[in-house]
Amino acid sequence: MSKEIPPFEKIRRINPSGNEFWSSRDFAKVLGYANYRHFLAVIDKARTACLNSGQSLDDHFVGTDQMVEIGSGAQRTVTTTMMSRYACYLVIQNADPAKEIVAQGQTYFAIQTRRQELSDEEMEDQRRLTIRSELRQHNTQLADAAKDAGVIEPRDYAIFQNHGYMGLYDGLGAKEIHARKGLKKSQQILDHMGSTELAANLFRATQAEDKLRREKITGKDNANQAHREVGAKVRQTIKELGGSMPENLPAAESIRKLESKSKKALKNPKS
Repeated sequence: MSKEIPPFEKIRRINPSGNEFWSSRDFAKVLGYANYRHFLAVIDKARTACLNSGQSLDDHFVGTDQMVEIGSGAQRTVTTTMMSRYACYLVIQNADPAKEIVAQGQTYFAIQTRRQELSDEEMEDQRRLTIRSELRQHNTQLADAAKDAGVIEPRDYAIFQNHGYMGLYDGLGAKEIHARKGLKKSQQILDHMGSTELAANLFRATQAEDKLRREKITGKDNANQAHREVGAKVRQTIKELGGSMPENLPAAESIRKLESKSKKALKNPKS
């Protein structure tokens, strides 16, 4: 016997870009609002909740015109709101709790929203693991290029790396970044970066290596200056694209934990 499809799933739509959405008018009918004007007050509360959560209204509530039948085959244009899954979750939280269907909707969208969050978290974890692995490899290649330029001693290489950070992090060195992120003494900066910040540092590392080799840079001071210039260029690119500056991005869970989970999953795959 097939499982009954939830009413909210039945009215879910997909736009040409492959994104799901719900029509506010379909939603009002499912929730039992005979007068759509009464449902508009619920949408207004949901929009306010969306703003208060720091989300963009345009990402979740989109007003548009819709043709509806009014009898005898005639149609007229009405205004409706296309809502994301998150918008529906907020709407259902602000709907009339006395309605049984509202209680069902609260459960449905709470579960579905959590599933989406888990999916997003899993994608971010995989991106972090992939980029961190690439960064380890390229840091080794960067170290070889720096050595060819005359950066030999471990202390000198630490200074060289610090110059790259200072360029990318607006003058902040490893020690200052560590403190700004609220990390403990034993925690490594790169192990607590999200995928966006890791990607910026990967770009810094690859471009610094390329610059050292391409321009045949020699001398510790010249290598340090080149690394800082590359970091600053990457930062400028992020700024021009409207991205968040790396020093403002929050620290993430240790990548070591994710690597441990990944190894266990490989050893014990789900049947």
